[in-house]
Amino acid sequence: MKNIFRIGLIGLVFALVNCKSVNYSNMFYDGVKPEKVSDKFSFTEGPSSDKEGNVYFTDQPNDKIYYWDWKTNQVIVFLEKSGRANGTHFDKDDNLITCSDDNGEIWKISKDKKIQILLKDFEGKRLNGPNDVWNDEFGGMYFTDPLYKRDYWVNFKQETPHKSLYYRNKEGKIIKLDTFTQPNGIVGSEKYKKLYVSDIDAGKTYVYDILGEGKLSEKRLFCEMGSDGMTLDKHGNLYLTGKGVTIFNRDGRKIYQIPIDEEWTSNVTFGGKNNEILFITASKSVYTLPTKVKGVR
Repeated sequence: MKNIFRIGLIGLVFALVNCKSVNYSNMFYDGVKPEKVSDKFSFTEGPSSDKEGNVYFTDQPNDKIYYWDWKTNQVIVFLEKSGRANGTHFDKDDNLITCSDDNGEIWKISKDKKIQILLKDFEGKRLNGPNDVWNDEFGGMYFTDPLYKRDYWVNFKQETPHKSLYYRNKEGKIIKLDTFTQPNGIVGSEKYKKLYVSDIDAGKTYVYDILGEGKLSEKRLFCEMGSDGMTLDKHGNLYLTGKGVTIFNRDGRKIYQIPIDEEWTSNVTFGGKNNEILFITASKSVYTLPTKVKGVR
């Protein structure tokens, strides 16, 4: 009986600690609001943090990649021609992986700006336009391929009729995993073995269990909200974007809303020295917000 009581008590303590970890008062500082770092862009997207905590992001209409230097709080041009990069993510070797949709490609860009095209088609057909990407522990990547017809595309003809989630392994083999109405934001967690994918036009975000290299469970509905971009903190809270930043706990329950005074909030990630500064891309601007939590690497 004592053992049962002890186990029950331990469970209760764990539950209380876990509950505390997702309380917004333990996540954000009172009175601290997002600070605008710069508003010199046409449309910002795709933020991701390198190993030093600097955040790289794209200005897709202007075909540029910038980075935010957390030490100086300055925004600096990284690359002038990015293939119209949209979503980005750093791989394990600190190379920037970009969804460069000008020609439906995914690029790998080293810190010294050497470019390698990792993929440009699926089964010999041009992709619609890779949108967002997440690199896993196996050296592979999951990416979404919706269709947003761009005014800068020349003589575009849709060759891939479906809008899907794909996996590319480190050897370059690509497999189609699932199909959506309009897949968009994506993020994963090695810690929690989860992959989240937004079906933005359907107004839903789904979650998969990561079962192995490029292997997923059946998708499950996580919440009734679509998202342009997304990130995770160390507690497993999911941050979705659109009208500001909306935060859901691991159970898919909304716990907090960060208002952003912009027409559209496209994406979000963690950066900074200790990976606890929320970096937000929103229309023509980028913002930072210090937090009490850390993002997952």
